Amino acid sequence: MRTGWSIRKKLIILLFVATVLPFGSSIAITYFQTTKSLNNRFVSTNHDLIDKGEEELSVYLDDVAQISSVLYRYTPFMNVMRDGISEDLDTNQDDVRQALAYLFNTRPEIEQMHLYIHNGKDSYTIYHSTISGRGKYENILSQSYYAKLIKSNSFSIIEPPHEIYSYNNMSFIPNSEKKKVLSFHNILRDVPSDRLLGFLSIDINLSKISAIADRLYTKGEEDLYIMDQNGTVIYSSDQKEIGEQNNYQWFERIKHEPHTSKSLAWKDPHFNGVIVYDKFPAPYKGWYIVKRIPYNVLYQSARETALINIVIGMTTLIIVLIATLAVSVKITAPIKVLNTNMKRVEKGDFAADFDSLGNDEIGMLGRTFKSMIAKINELIEREYVLEIENKASQLKMLRSQINPHFLYNALQSIGTLALKSNATQVYTLLTSLAVMMRYSMNVKEDIVTFAAEIKHVKSYLLLQKQRFSEQFAYELDIEKEVEHILVPKMILQPIIENCFKHGLDQPIDQAMIKLMAKRKENGNLSICVMDNGIGANEEKLEQIRRQLFHGASVEAQKSEAIGLKNIYDRLQIYYRHQAKMSVESVEGLGFTVNIEIPNAIDLEVEHK
Repeated sequence: MRTGWSIRKKLIILLFVATVLPFGSSIAITYFQTTKSLNNRFVSTNHDLIDKGEEELSVYLDDVAQISSVLYRYTPFMNVMRDGISEDLDTNQDDVRQALAYLFNTRPEIEQMHLYIHNGKDSYTIYHSTISGRGKYENILSQSYYAKLIKSNSFSIIEPPHEIYSYNNMSFIPNSEKKKVLSFHNILRDVPSDRLLGFLSIDINLSKISAIADRLYTKGEEDLYIMDQNGTVIYSSDQKEIGEQNNYQWFERIKHEPHTSKSLAWKDPHFNGVIVYDKFPAPYKGWYIVKRIPYNVLYQSARETALINIVIGMTTLIIVLIATLAVSVKITAPIKVLNTNMKRVEKGDFAADFDSLGNDEIGMLGRTFKSMIAKINELIEREYVLEIENKASQLKMLRSQINPHFLYNALQSIGTLALKSNATQVYTLLTSLAVMMRYSMNVKEDIVTFAAEIKHVKSYLLLQKQRFSEQFAYELDIEKEVEHILVPKMILQPIIENCFKHGLDQPIDQAMIKLMAKRKENGNLSICVMDNGIGANEEKLEQIRRQLFHGASVEAQKSEAIGLKNIYDRLQIYYRHQAKMSVESVEGLGFTVNIEIPNAIDLEVEHK
């Protein structure tokens, strides 16, 4: 038959759920709230950071773009730009060289400068502090950025990062020294008029931009991008992408986000995290600074906290499981012992093989179970054993009789005939014998009044009196208040019969039997049967006591103590081992049997 879950399994699951659910929910909620807080704080903090970085970059770019404005304050140079260099070649070239050298040395990140003088179409370059000679630049508008400046109202255009090249083929740049530079192309006009004076190009390396950008992100963990209005990468944490076109979908998404937006969550095969961005103000409108941080970096602290909580939780769970197993074993082990004993009782073995199951409720249940088993055993002993003994006694009695009903009826017929023949004494004796037979043959009653038991004894003594005549006398001292007490049937006659069988079997001048019964102060019924027969010596008396109180062996069952033994056993069964019996004797001075029945009223009430 399929059984349900055991208490141990239920207890383990209950404690497991009671531990895992709250703790797991706490970890999940804490992790969710922590990641949410981190995300909000990251967006706010990093937007402020890149905003400040954007301001710093804008200032720097403005500073580089404004380098050409210094030339307007140098009058000799401006005269050369207006009149051309050919008017006074040596002096003018010195002024040009002096101006270019001064500008070149204003910033260490300047790699190359190119000056074009429109009046005369002269061109000069300075590379690594080396100023080239005079050169002609006939087709100046072939340079795309110069052509854009002519058509634009702006005085400066930035060329995205590119490999450094020689302007008008006037600078010698070894291949080994070619690097990516950011070029500022400036138009020089005759202020306040718009007359074109020339162009000044400044190539700077990306060291200063890199230094500013590097402070805005964590290398190896985060990405940073700076793109111009065309999407060309001005700076990237991946050096290979500098100067390339940014065609990533996330950048297209950023360009279409609302102006007030600061961040967006993004996930693709190459990136999964949060993107924080900001737009540059004029004159770099359309430029973007973008910072990307993966979730695994963003939530690292949250994961570490969650991991610590999980480790603590697992440790706690293991402790809880061990404690649960210990508690469940402690709880279920006694239950299993109790269950095993119940199965034994179910099979008819009414014995408990444990001493104690503890002092808790289960221990109390175990004690109650043992008490119940003892009660059942007692009831079995009282009811079934007694019944068996009674049936056995009745069987023995019936076996010793030959058609007792016929014999009883025959005695009545003889008595009637004796009465008709005026044999009154014969009639009396037959009547006593018939009463004795009827009393002993009534197997339906096992508990009788003490008065009925006395009546049966009187009938027996009357017959014995007729037998022994003047050689025998008896005396009955029975208190009135004990006559209504209920007692087990046939507890007196076998004792008195023993007096004749073992005490009065030798010729005695005057045989005497005394029967006394009274209620003691404690409510017990006291019965004493005495004779003046031959008695027993100490050795014989001790043998009788041993056979009486310590079990009847096969040898004892054949001895003269068998009658007393049967009475004693029946009393112990009826009165739950509280009845007392004692035997006393002095050799040549008779034999005495004392019986004390405890609280006889209980038996009376129980019987009723």
